[in-house]
Amino acid sequence: MVDEDVLEKVYQERLEERIIAHLAQVKNCSLEQAMDMYYNSELADKIHQGKDGIQYLDYKVLVQILVDMGG
Repeated sequence: MVDEDVLEKVYQERLEERIIAHLAQVKNCSLEQAMDMYYNSELADKIHQGKDGIQYLDYKVLVQILVDMGG
C-alpha cells in the first residue's frame, strides 16, 4: 500500500517539473533560469505548504500566476 504523503510528494515533484519546463518556454529562458524564478517565488512557497489547495491547479495556470506576479 502506498502512503498518501508519498503520493503527494511525487505529485508535487512532477508538478514542479512541469511548471519549470513550461515557465522556461513561456519566458524563453533556460531551465536553470526558470528554476531560479520558480524556487525564489511566493508561489513555490504556497505550493510547498499546500496553501489553499493551489498545488491542484493546472501547471499552465500556475505558470500564468507566476508570470503575473512578476516572475
